[in-house]
Amino acid sequence: MATKHEQIIQHIMSLDVGSKISVRQVAKDLNVSEGTAYRAIKEAENIGIVSTIERVGTIRIERKKKENFERLTFAEVINIVDGQVLGGREGLHKTLNKFVIGAMQLDAMMRYTEAGSLLIVGNRVKAHELALKEGAAVLITGGFDTEEYIKHLADEKQLPIISTSYDSFTVATMINRAIYDQLIKKEIVLVGDICTPFEHVEYLTVGEKVENWYEVNERSTHSRFPVLDKKNQVVGMVTSKDIIGKDKNLPIEKAMTKNPIVVQSKTSLAYVAHMMVWEGIEVAPVVDESSILKGIISRQDVLKALQLIQRQPQIGETIDDIVKNTVESDEYEKDKFEAKVIPQMTNQLGTLSPGVFTSIVTEASSRLLRQLKKGELVVENITVYFIKPVNIDSLLTIKPKVIEAGRIYAKIDVEVFNMKKLVGKALLMAQIIDR
Repeated sequence: MATKHEQIIQHIMSLDVGSKISVRQVAKDLNVSEGTAYRAIKEAENIGIVSTIERVGTIRIERKKKENFERLTFAEVINIVDGQVLGGREGLHKTLNKFVIGAMQLDAMMRYTEAGSLLIVGNRVKAHELALKEGAAVLITGGFDTEEYIKHLADEKQLPIISTSYDSFTVATMINRAIYDQLIKKEIVLVGDICTPFEHVEYLTVGEKVENWYEVNERSTHSRFPVLDKKNQVVGMVTSKDIIGKDKNLPIEKAMTKNPIVVQSKTSLAYVAHMMVWEGIEVAPVVDESSILKGIISRQDVLKALQLIQRQPQIGETIDDIVKNTVESDEYEKDKFEAKVIPQMTNQLGTLSPGVFTSIVTEASSRLLRQLKKGELVVENITVYFIKPVNIDSLLTIKPKVIEAGRIYAKIDVEVFNMKKLVGKALLMAQIIDR
């Protein structure tokens, strides 16, 4: 039996894209309290099936697939540019394919404006009209309004016409920034992207006996299974170690490990890799907020995905990507690295930011371990015990030295120089993930 929370989520998913959703209406329709309805609507927003817009309200939107991240819905554009809807409210759930800045003659502008695009333009009423007729939405900059007949046309075509107080250049920058942020998110692999879904998972249930473990083991050739209660909530984990030497009639809950380590679909791959090494586990159940089993993830899944990420081209760059691209091996000394301080790496004073310094130290240490065929590095602890201001455009020389290295850990001392002067020192303790 689904909980009230799950019933509300299912109800929202059954609504047509573009439908308005209100806490009061949901509470009334499903006979639940307004507090329960509010929490479920917030959860629906988190999973990307509704969007809340100021002065418009909450509407049902299409859940975006991960690979479609470079597209935004018009509803999201309103949030980005603090806009208000003048007409065409019914089309807020639609996605824009591209945006066009209308800073040219009308006929030239129309050559670039096509169905599904967004025309960013000032108070040029004729341009508003022609864009809507072409099947494009309109974003009016500078806080201007438009004519009533344009608003009616927008309603008729179900294409939003939005007004914002920002100028065209700022608006374009804001939309670009949002798309860029989405691209970075797209590259971060989450557990939900690679785990084995529930329908393909072998599990045992409370009430079954140890002999059932042998049956499932023979059928699946696996040896680790989650144990579920009647609500499909994970209550334990049972492995071959737990059942060796146990009576075959012993209830499974007497043999299992209680309160196992679990992860959620939105947990990042890096976190799971770290946890599996640290806790020494091979398989983790994937659960939702109510501890209901959604799938499982194994150490092999994690390692395969980590190898795949390394081969993928980067699109939206994070600071770590910038550092990776900046740090280069010295052509004469293999255990020495160089990095140039570029503007993105600096703080408000124009000197190297301490956070970026840490990233440079970590990247150089990681490269050194890879050269020594030791594996990938997961930082446990990093102590920066000396750092001097380093100017923009400085060329840094990084010298990591392995003090100690076992099979699964390493201790690395790093010195950083600029113009042969010592500008930073750090000590790094790390786990090694062997690939």
